[in-house]
Amino acid sequence: MRDPKRVGILISGRGSNMRALVDKANGYEVALVASNKPDAAGIQWAQTRGLRTWAKDSKGIGKEQFDRELSDVLDEHRIGTIALAGFMRILSPWFVNHWSGRILNIHPSLLPKYRGLDTHNRAIEAGDAVSGCSVHIVTEELDAGEVLGQSEVAIGPNETPASLEARVLAAEHELYPRILREFVQR
Repeated sequence: MRDPKRVGILISGRGSNMRALVDKANGYEVALVASNKPDAAGIQWAQTRGLRTWAKDSKGIGKEQFDRELSDVLDEHRIGTIALAGFMRILSPWFVNHWSGRILNIHPSLLPKYRGLDTHNRAIEAGDAVSGCSVHIVTEELDAGEVLGQSEVAIGPNETPASLEARVLAAEHELYPRILREFVQR
């Protein structure tokens, strides 16, 4: 039986959102940190914190085959909720359907605006007064699932994509742990 409070975090890089989820874990347990990049800095950080980890290079493996292996590992750890935290890989339709309604993602825009990449530059170029971040349920359509929470960040007059990214990332680190806690307790 899957326990929704047992969370598996999927990362591909440094894992700054994963670190926030671990450091602010309250009402949920980070039971596994997994990555499609064995040399991801976030995996080493998780290991130094005594967290269980799993990493396998996804290159050269069919998308669904990799996702089935990942799903088996998540099942072995009795994961009930998956938190994507900089997992830079599109999940297969099989995986999304198999874990339907149990995968969360943090996205650096106020969805439904600016799905996909280059969100900060797109918000600045559009002349938006605010940007921010959203936590949403993952569906087969990219960044289109139900939005569970958002945090706004004002865009200043001399804003650059890099400065906006840093401030949105700080907002993500506050929003994601709170929304994850609320999600697993419902």
